Amino acid sequence: MIELTAAQVAAATGGRLSADPEVRVGGPVVVDSRRVAPGSLFVALPGEHVDGHDYAAGAVEAGATLVLAARELDVPCVVVDDVQAALGELARHVLATLRERGDVRVVGVTGSVGKTTTKDLLGQLLRPEGPTVVPRGSFNNEIGLPLTVLEADESTRFLVLEMGASGVGHLTYLTRIAPPDFSVVLVVGSAHLGEFGGIEAVARAKSEIVTGLAPGGVAVLNADDLRVAAMADVAPGEVVTFGTIPAADVRAEDLGIDRTGRASFTLRVRPGASGDATRGEGTSARVTLGLVGEHHVTNALAAATAALRLGVALPDVVARLSDARALSPHRMQVTERPDGITVIDDSYNANPDSMRAALKALAVMAGRDRRSVAVLGEMLELGEDSRVAHDDIGRLVVRLNVKLLVVVGEGAGGIHDGATQEGSWGDETRFVPDVEAASALLRDELQEGDVVLVKASNGSGLWRLGDELAAAGAGAAGGERA
Repeated sequence: MIELTAAQVAAATGGRLSADPEVRVGGPVVVDSRRVAPGSLFVALPGEHVDGHDYAAGAVEAGATLVLAARELDVPCVVVDDVQAALGELARHVLATLRERGDVRVVGVTGSVGKTTTKDLLGQLLRPEGPTVVPRGSFNNEIGLPLTVLEADESTRFLVLEMGASGVGHLTYLTRIAPPDFSVVLVVGSAHLGEFGGIEAVARAKSEIVTGLAPGGVAVLNADDLRVAAMADVAPGEVVTFGTIPAADVRAEDLGIDRTGRASFTLRVRPGASGDATRGEGTSARVTLGLVGEHHVTNALAAATAALRLGVALPDVVARLSDARALSPHRMQVTERPDGITVIDDSYNANPDSMRAALKALAVMAGRDRRSVAVLGEMLELGEDSRVAHDDIGRLVVRLNVKLLVVVGEGAGGIHDGATQEGSWGDETRFVPDVEAASALLRDELQEGDVVLVKASNGSGLWRLGDELAAAGAGAAGGERA
């Protein structure tokens, strides 16, 4: 973070100063006292189970010079009415200051699926051009986004922000903190339908990243998704599109998928669509992704489009996309175990769209000569459509000829029902009550050559099984611990 005095922190947050006004904050802004470094600002967030105020004294002992708090403490602090809101105000102030001082460019990324992968790709495309800040993991909410903004300093050239929403108004709040110069919208899908109340509400919520653009900002929209493409109507300025249809400004042609599940395509750029990156001429080049799954083509196109508009030359975009790798855990991470079993761990999150994409990748990777195994848990936050959505996934498993389906937990029971109704029976589909039971079953079932997909919403806890399967060695056929 840029260096601020305690008085400046108080002014930015509207807080009451209970410290020497000249105390300086120059270290990282943290909400976890274990991450404190010399000069840190410790943000004492009240939580459901843990209250940050209880750790304020320890944070100061560890090197924090100031605490942002909701009540008076026996440490140097700025007292505010709402700590979370004050954190957002501080981030807004710091970004505005950086924009006054330099040429930092902000890229906001949203969508029902693919946000984290796309921001990771953007980081790999932009870092060679200059200092770039990218969120850790999925820091995309009212706490994670301002913490990411506050990692920027005077040297930062690119600030990539993942913006998530679980309701209308959430992205308006985030874009008020950090108005993007480029707003990237990936997909309007069925994630969090239970919270939004319907797909049209999801579209309205995602469009807020477009209406929240900074003056002169550019909307980067997925032409393949009609709801996303329609956001051009509310864009305050320029729009550039990406996709696979001929009308897209930056598009993928001649798409192919190899046996490892990795996509290749011709990246074609319409004349003028990339700013100066192709010197005004339409250009094409072949890209081979290192990421597993055809659905990553959309993420790659989105990242490429934003990078081109930010001035990255097309040959560099192509080379860096081909070299890019998955950086965040539990997102289509492929592990080739020494016992001949391939594990695809996509257990960080799940909704019907991402579930279908992962299952298709499993089918491609297994092909006709390896056994495909799908270990699936609940897709959370789908509301009243949850049972039907799970049933549909079970039917898709059968249509894709997945050889063994293991359904984990009561919430995912509809997947088992759908598979059964579609014609899967006997040992082809199994239902188990929890992760431990799934682990025991797989320990007996897995054999050399199997390709295993682990997929569920993070809250289901199936990521623990993903870790276990990936870490298992070459003991028994299924590994020593899985």
